[in-house]
Amino acid sequence: MLKKERYRLLIDYFTQNFPVAETELHYNNPFELLVAVVLSAQCTDKRVNMVTPALFERFPTPEILANASFEEVFSYIRSISYPNNKAKHLIGLGQKLVANFNSEIPSTIEELQTLPGVGRKTANVIVSVIYNQPAMAVDTHVFRVSHRIGLVPKTATTPLAVEKELIKHIPTELVPVAHHWLILHGRYVCVARSPQCGVCMLKGFCKHFDSLEKKKSKISKTATK
Repeated sequence: MLKKERYRLLIDYFTQNFPVAETELHYNNPFELLVAVVLSAQCTDKRVNMVTPALFERFPTPEILANASFEEVFSYIRSISYPNNKAKHLIGLGQKLVANFNSEIPSTIEELQTLPGVGRKTANVIVSVIYNQPAMAVDTHVFRVSHRIGLVPKTATTPLAVEKELIKHIPTELVPVAHHWLILHGRYVCVARSPQCGVCMLKGFCKHFDSLEKKKSKISKTATK
């Protein structure tokens, strides 16, 4: 199957069955989403959502966060992975938003990456979700699913390489929602250790499933000899 056809089938399936796909992080404004995404690095959205209500109530603006103490921020996020680093990042993030961006969330990937704790993946999430820009954030789910289905070649060994490949083949207007399609599919169906191939509706054009079926067929033929 040609890659072009695989992308067409993927897009057809999701646009028909899941036309609306959104982040599972809870937030009320761009500042809250930025904080939540920074906290979500190597941590589940479920855990982040348990922590952020109290955090947002105590630190509702960049100004208040910028003047917070490390100890207090840490006390709110201690159950999150890497709380020491993230507490420092959040305070620094608040300070830089106040000093450099008039407390507004930047709308470019380049500016966002100047903020503490914000890498390219986080920046892509923000410009995609908040500003509806055609940015593809590649986390572990997107990276895994893209390779398994066969959307990207084996030579795409970095998140940036996967990002560029996906952007090249997905229509610009669908990139923001496609980001969530791939994340959610990886989170609930194409999971890391035991992918749910039996119930997956993409298996008809999935390279991983095809390889599994070929292995089963080969083993079956060997056993009958």
